[in-house]
Amino acid sequence: MSGATEIQNLKSRDPFAEADEDSGQTTQTQEYIHIRIQQRNGRKTLTTVQGIPAKFDHKKILKVIKKEFACNGTIISDTESKGMGEVIQLQGDHRIKIRDFLVDNESGLGLDEKTIKIHGF
Repeated sequence: MSGATEIQNLKSRDPFAEADEDSGQTTQTQEYIHIRIQQRNGRKTLTTVQGIPAKFDHKKILKVIKKEFACNGTIISDTESKGMGEVIQLQGDHRIKIRDFLVDNESGLGLDEKTIKIHGF
């Protein structure tokens, strides 16, 4: 064993990048819809939905969500979200309700549940 060739763990790696463990590719993140929760102050939280396909009108989706979930929300534009695409931001913890809305064929968007990832505590 030579000491210089055995050190393999000094590669720089972004721990927050959605990477495939085998190949290390990060290009597949656009296929997924990420639902995240962010803690504000006290009991207040924000729910963010990222990666909804561009074929859907984000403003209409936000209008329906706000009416159905009785919460306020906004669309964070691509320039403000630093390249993450348009992000829907809602007040409160609505992770499960958003997933059900995105999967529902009748009153929701009818997306595949395998493409939705929920992050948070």
